[in-house]
Amino acid sequence: MKKYGFGVDIGGTTCKIGFFETDGALLDKWEIKTNTENGGASILDDVTNSINDKLAKENISRDDVQGIGVGVPGPVTADGTVLQCVNLGWGVLNVAKELGEKSGFPVKAGNDANVAALGEMWQGGGKGYTDVVMVTLGTGVGGGIIVDGKIVAGAKGAGGEIGHMLMNENETDVCNCGKKGCLEQYTSATGIVRMAKHKLAEDSRDTTLRGMDPLTAKDIFDAAKEGDAFAMELVDELGKVLGTALAAIACVTNPQVFVIGGGVSKAGQIILDVTEKYYKDRTFHVCRDTKFALASLGNDAGMYGCVQMILD
Repeated sequence: MKKYGFGVDIGGTTCKIGFFETDGALLDKWEIKTNTENGGASILDDVTNSINDKLAKENISRDDVQGIGVGVPGPVTADGTVLQCVNLGWGVLNVAKELGEKSGFPVKAGNDANVAALGEMWQGGGKGYTDVVMVTLGTGVGGGIIVDGKIVAGAKGAGGEIGHMLMNENETDVCNCGKKGCLEQYTSATGIVRMAKHKLAEDSRDTTLRGMDPLTAKDIFDAAKEGDAFAMELVDELGKVLGTALAAIACVTNPQVFVIGGGVSKAGQIILDVTEKYYKDRTFHVCRDTKFALASLGNDAGMYGCVQMILD
């Protein structure tokens, strides 16, 4: 008898919902609008209605549904309580309990970056491993730490917030978190562009990047791949900072594999090569053989991870 599960990745604009068989097969996926009005009061009702509509359309018994996994953009404690989701308008809310009562299904909830890491471990770039650190390089930098197949959420759900590790005590620019010198100021898409603009102002060398407006992370990586020395130095600096950070993380968690995802990871192998070079030079010798892989599930990783949570 087939069993099914739903993975719900709640974002500030849309909720991505995946309908899965519990063996990991994605049967269907769709999106509904995230209604953030009135403090996001209707979000979980909208999710429940969408899931009920799907079950009716597919003529599937509720008894065959193992549960619902939910990923949310904020810290989540072990019992499924969100401490704050600014993008959704939520304060403290036990998402697992509330959605469970509304839907009638077992529910587990986790931070969106953490469940994406679970998804990549289950069916993506980290498949075949149980100890995984996922790094998401996007507008910011997120992370998810998996030890022995389970999310390390921490006491208040902030486990894996690697983007705000202090990497440079001399930084003068302020990070979005209010601190200075955070990892994401150097290794996010906005971070490498920030570094490029500083370098362009200080360095008069010829480079294809000069005069590009707007300048993007993709421009920088494309130029580096074409041999632009200026761009290559920027990518090398990103790899140096990220490799150093991962070397420190490895001394704590000793993962089998680092999975690199997010928009910046679309640059491909160049990211892995430059990061691994510095990582191997700086980590504890026992950790040097840690694998590096690109994430492969894209924006679906969160949905996969949400379903994996309910199978545990």
